[in-house]
Amino acid sequence: MAKVTTSNPPGAPQPQSRYSQAALIEGAGRRLVISGQVGLRPDGTLVAAPEDQMAQSLANLGAVLAAHGMGPANIVRMTVFLTDPVLVPQWRRHRDAFLAGHAPTSTLLIVAGLASPDFKVEVEAEAVD
Repeated sequence: MAKVTTSNPPGAPQPQSRYSQAALIEGAGRRLVISGQVGLRPDGTLVAAPEDQMAQSLANLGAVLAAHGMGPANIVRMTVFLTDPVLVPQWRRHRDAFLAGHAPTSTLLIVAGLASPDFKVEVEAEAVD
């Protein structure tokens, strides 16, 4: 049976409701399932501009990966939610810089809204090593 360890590591914002930032599944190899990351700084404050939210959500994703000894190259699946299709080119620039040539599976959705009307982007991922 797989061992599952959930965590809310330092360097990522602490959940504001009942969820974990990550679930580490161990068995043959490790699989890390990461909750959606938004533009909240580690202190819980929101960055305002949509492009800044993209950068912060990826920084948060990087912090969760690093807390588990992984990095962007370990990502096997990424799901992205944007609230406006005009943000797609900016998102792709930020994503490409973060992934540095790595190309995991990915889904991009344009949605009517996220958990807060102030959130413009949310990124979730799965990683393995």
